[in-house]
Amino acid sequence: MTLDAFPDDWSRALVVVAHPDDMEYGGSGAVARWTSDGKEVTYLLVTRGEAGIDSLPPNECGPLREAEQRRACAAVGVSAVEFLDHSDGVVEYGLPLRRDIAAAIRTHRPEVVVTGNFADRWPGGGLNMADHVHTGRAVVDACRDAGNRWVFPGAGGEPWTGVRYLAVAASPAATHAVDIGAVFDRAVASLAAHERYLAELGGDMADPEAFLRPIAEAAGAELEGATLAVAFEVHSL
Repeated sequence: MTLDAFPDDWSRALVVVAHPDDMEYGGSGAVARWTSDGKEVTYLLVTRGEAGIDSLPPNECGPLREAEQRRACAAVGVSAVEFLDHSDGVVEYGLPLRRDIAAAIRTHRPEVVVTGNFADRWPGGGLNMADHVHTGRAVVDACRDAGNRWVFPGAGGEPWTGVRYLAVAASPAATHAVDIGAVFDRAVASLAAHERYLAELGGDMADPEAFLRPIAEAAGAELEGATLAVAFEVHSL
């Protein structure tokens, strides 16, 4: 498999994922590359990840994970971070979620919308979870919803039909990649910012460098001229 270079003819992106840490597990290196190239990137988190640490009750976990996400974003040059406050672990696909995401698209007017893998499985074959699946599918529909003035009228302002690309990180059907050789250290720093979450998680996924490097090397091997890369499934809209 050979991956094409990610399109570069855009200036604004909106990242929409379910939880703090979702983009950091491989995708944030691309954000570091984009911001270093002068592109504007905003993050929208569907939840605050409040159900993600077993040893902390949600009212304590949510604020902690929000703070970790803001530090993770700062590591890759992003200061605009918003949260929708849907409930972690029980995100539902439906009109309320589509409306919230469409409103954000109308507000921020991105040319690229990025989300996480919403296929049934991860590239390595493991099963995905409902929050990721429901969020990603809502993102796909919200990209269309945002451009139709008769769908969710008044949500987020005027319709926006300027989304040109939908990019899916960690997809088992990757088509494109972003060279992150010059910014890989920032990708590692962004995942490491989830310090308490990683400590609770333990195992292979708790070591940012060890987890991210082989994935980046595998993608880099498929992108001409790259050694480290982030892969995406990209669709033109």
